[in-house]
Amino acid sequence: MDSAMIMPPRFHRRGLLLGSGALALSTLLPAPLLADIDTSDLSNITRDIAPISLEEREGRIERARRLMRDNRIDAILIEPGASMIYFTGVQWHRSERLTAAVLFQKGDPVIVTPFFEEPSVRETLAVPADVRVWQEDEDPIALIAGALKERGLSHGTVGVEETVRFFASDGLAKLAPGVSITAANPVVRGCRMIKTQAEIALMTKATDVTIAAYRWVWPRIREGMGPREIGAMMNAATVKLGGAPEFALVLLGEAAAYPHGSHKPQSVREGEVVLMDCGCTVQGYQSDVSRTFVPGKAPADVRKVWDTVHQGQQIAFHTARIGLPAGEVDDAVRGFYQKQGFGPRYQLPGLSHRTGHGIGLDGHEPVNLVHNEMTRLAPGMCFSDEPGLYLPGKFGVRLEDCFHMTEQGPAWFSTPPLSIEQPV
Repeated sequence: MDSAMIMPPRFHRRGLLLGSGALALSTLLPAPLLADIDTSDLSNITRDIAPISLEEREGRIERARRLMRDNRIDAILIEPGASMIYFTGVQWHRSERLTAAVLFQKGDPVIVTPFFEEPSVRETLAVPADVRVWQEDEDPIALIAGALKERGLSHGTVGVEETVRFFASDGLAKLAPGVSITAANPVVRGCRMIKTQAEIALMTKATDVTIAAYRWVWPRIREGMGPREIGAMMNAATVKLGGAPEFALVLLGEAAAYPHGSHKPQSVREGEVVLMDCGCTVQGYQSDVSRTFVPGKAPADVRKVWDTVHQGQQIAFHTARIGLPAGEVDDAVRGFYQKQGFGPRYQLPGLSHRTGHGIGLDGHEPVNLVHNEMTRLAPGMCFSDEPGLYLPGKFGVRLEDCFHMTEQGPAWFSTPPLSIEQPV
């Protein structure tokens, strides 16, 4: 099988995926390599999943309408990506030919797309919508401006989703000069940050796939293997288990000291760190799990750092509680690390990145567990918990598991490892 056929468009979310260069796996590996990996002892574990229902999507749109009313926003403009999938189901790509969705306080959404793309766009459209097409010699933004005028919003307020490209928002401002343009964050973030049980179930399944793949790969890692071989095994296992590989970051030895990798040649060596950061999607919802271990006997300094990171991860988890500003989770971990001689703040050796990020349809989405983030934790929010420690020129340790907030506090998607000898 051509490896490119199984890699989703977002596969290169992290730059140095395999510690060998800023390239996607599909360009690094010979086409037959994934298919040549024997995964016959694995089977699909995602057959029992329930996709997001029409009822849930309609509930999302209704919630968006309530938030629009609360924030005095009449409509919101969205381009293809996670937010369009979230509200409409449409799975499409961005190009110079604009496809966009407009959600209104009242009435069905409007989808604007090129005439010749309409059949393809309709294949994944999952809610009732008014689909309007434009020809190659027409301006798609004029269709959006026209839809606003028809809904009596020629002087209304349009929220623009934060990833919408400038040419779309600027074009709308010029073609609908009476419209006030504002940020759609209060609406889009207000919806997407709070996951439903259906979303959490899909994220749980994606995490189950990643953990099962780790469990299969870990005992198969041998001395002399490189990042590409290990990453290929991880992704082959993920595919067989029913997930869509999203990223497979493999860092060996000193490369583990640099959170997203190194161009230097790497291979597995006894007594040296293996750091893996891998994830997949199930029905578009993401997992993100990191493990650090050592083939053979772990050196005392590596073991000490591993144990410190393990404790830091638990501090983050147990600090998280409903109503707490998200930044205080990061503060708690950073304060502990400083007492252990790391830092201060982002200085190295220490924790040079945030403690965690939001996760859902996007691998990284608002809000983050980072200093000064004042958004208060609420039921349904989902985060990574990955307070790694990095010692430049030596090694790094990252343990990452994700959790979601419940009324009673945080709940793990995956259980953190208990020791460096048993990473899964």
